[in-house]
Amino acid sequence: MIVVTSETVAGQRVIRTLGQCFGVVVRSRGLGGNIAAGLRSLVGGEITEYTQMLEEARKHAVDRLIDNAQLMGANGILTLRFDSSEIGQTMSEIVAYGTAVVLEAG
Repeated sequence: MIVVTSETVAGQRVIRTLGQCFGVVVRSRGLGGNIAAGLRSLVGGEITEYTQMLEEARKHAVDRLIDNAQLMGANGILTLRFDSSEIGQTMSEIVAYGTAVVLEAG
C-alpha cells in the first residue's frame, strides 16, 4: 500500500478514485502515566509519556486507515492527514484520513 501526503504519486497514474477513508483510535493514559506526566509538567520540558502514547496512536490510526482502504479495494492512499481532539480530560482521539485510490500497476 502506497500512502502519501501529496495528491499524486511520482510515476503512477490514478485509474480510479474510491473515496475517503479513515482510521480512528481513542487512547487514554493510565492513572500511573497521568501522575508521572503531571509531576513532569511541574518542572517543564517534554512529557515523554504523552509523546509515546500519541506516536503509538498515530501508527495505529494509519494501520486502521490502510486496512479500511484495502477493504475498499485500494492500493494507494493520497493526501494523508491527521486530526486529533480530546475527549474529556483523559482521552485523545487520533484520526488518520485520506483518499483511497487504485493506482496503475507499474
